[in-house]
Amino acid sequence: MIDIAPNTDGLPGIEQLRVIVGAAMTVGLILAVLALIIAAVVWGYGANSSNPHLASRGKLGVLVACGAAIVCGASVTLVNFFWTVGQSV
Repeated sequence: MIDIAPNTDGLPGIEQLRVIVGAAMTVGLILAVLALIIAAVVWGYGANSSNPHLASRGKLGVLVACGAAIVCGASVTLVNFFWTVGQSV
């Protein structure tokens, strides 16, 4: 029987890697909010200028930006969930 668990002491620089990943998540959330604002402006401009193509692109942009924010925010929870599922197999 093999019993292996994650080791936080095995490699040097693990703490710095955690800081880098946290910073990347923060940048991802900031970019998702920026994309949401830009897409909402495009959606509003398309709706007010009677341009359905531009309005639909804005709607799609809002949905994609919301999805990106959800994935960035929930990434740690998703990895922990699938880690637990994988350990129970």
